[in-house]
Amino acid sequence: MAAKRSNLTLDDRSRRLLKALVERFIHDAQPVGSRTLSRDSGLELSPATVRNVMSDLEEMGLVAAPHTSAGRVPTVKGYRLFIDTLLKVQPLSRVEVEQLRENLQTGEEFNPQSIISTASSLLSGITNMAGVVTLPRRDHSEIRHLEFVPLSEGRVLAILVFSDHEVQNRILHVEREYSPSELQQASNYLSSLFAGRGLMDVRQRLLGELSRTREDMNETMRAAVEMAGKVFSNSEEEDYVMAGQVNLMSFKELSDVDKLRQLFEAFTTKRDILHLLDQCVSADGVQIFIGEESGYKVLDECSVVTAPYEIDDHVVGVLGVIGPTRMAYDRVIPIVDVTARLLGAALNSRE
Repeated sequence: MAAKRSNLTLDDRSRRLLKALVERFIHDAQPVGSRTLSRDSGLELSPATVRNVMSDLEEMGLVAAPHTSAGRVPTVKGYRLFIDTLLKVQPLSRVEVEQLRENLQTGEEFNPQSIISTASSLLSGITNMAGVVTLPRRDHSEIRHLEFVPLSEGRVLAILVFSDHEVQNRILHVEREYSPSELQQASNYLSSLFAGRGLMDVRQRLLGELSRTREDMNETMRAAVEMAGKVFSNSEEEDYVMAGQVNLMSFKELSDVDKLRQLFEAFTTKRDILHLLDQCVSADGVQIFIGEESGYKVLDECSVVTAPYEIDDHVVGVLGVIGPTRMAYDRVIPIVDVTARLLGAALNSRE
């Protein structure tokens, strides 16, 4: 379930007090005092005994005492131990699952981009945080047809048609003007060469066999290979759809103007977020990065909860929620998990 796992062990009393502290802090966003912990944990302990346990937990790096308060707050290590060993996830009700399913159902016309945008909006709306969904990788989707259309000012429109009926348009910047007949020849040549092959296979073929035989090709074929290189090295497929970024402004720990600016810049440039999400594609099930665990300073005050989604039994992307470390993990984890499964089902429902 987690990006990292805690190897710390606690006695039952310490576990119950840590659990009570994390749950109270998530709910109130305020340092938690000894009297509150004694009451919330259900243990008949004096405040002095609770303070002694808190001191032990602080020495272990599981809680911290803000200098402005006598109470304690959980650290990243504390959250990690809580999630790995103490958290009880709340399954979604049948009604909630059906509402998600209905919202992700396709209309008369299958539109993957619309479904993905809906999924990110649903994640954001339900959790009141930022929802993110990466666009499906096309490594396992077969190419049905490739066509080039001339545009003005040294540009060519490449139209990619996949076996799952999805169409992608990419604008290529070329070195010279091509006539419609040249582009048609290039389209025919590449379509015959690549039809029925997945993107990974196409890239390998381009790098290998085609690049080695460039000297044996005529000018039209060389032009076709060059344009194919531009099409299939295009990073457009490595992208994500995000919704609800402004929700993060409502959390006190993220409301600092400078922190928000850096966070929104990271969302806009996408590189770091994509790299983090990319790590989750090959991982199994729900992944949770708490604060500094992400490896990106801009996310030090955030947690990221992700789950992969599949098309035709292949993991093609991930979706998730980005919010403060003080998030209701018991609620967010099943929302992310179920939405990922339903998104895959919706994208597999194409005719």
